[in-house]
Amino acid sequence: MQQTTMKIREVAGYDEQTYNAVVKLLPQLGTGIKVPSKQGLEDILKSGTHIFILEAENNEIAGLLALCVCKVPSGTKALVEDVVVDETQRGKGFGEALLKHAIGFSRSIGAESVELTSRPSRIAANRLYRKLGFALRETNVYKYTI
Repeated sequence: MQQTTMKIREVAGYDEQTYNAVVKLLPQLGTGIKVPSKQGLEDILKSGTHIFILEAENNEIAGLLALCVCKVPSGTKALVEDVVVDETQRGKGFGEALLKHAIGFSRSIGAESVELTSRPSRIAANRLYRKLGFALRETNVYKYTI
């Protein structure tokens, strides 16, 4: 893995550079991924969802991660969603850096756990999650489409 300069920051508010990065990166998660409108991204940022972006050389946005924090009676939980590193930037440790950042942020706000889901076909991603200490849960995940 080659060393590359990077910076991770939380998106504080809507800007065109971030929106253009979302439009470019989200479809790389798989087919059928819906990209939010500009207003949709603004709404997401106002909702309390934390979006972290990774900037590589020349401030190019090379990856992103969304972190949803939930305070429920059983404790504070964090849920990682939409982790994506640009296909031209993979293999440089950017995904690992984003996840470590999200774990540290979650710890700093008092979350007891960080959860994520991943399709079994995403072999490299699943290997990374196990390497970072995520444990596969024996559970059923259900989805109700509205």
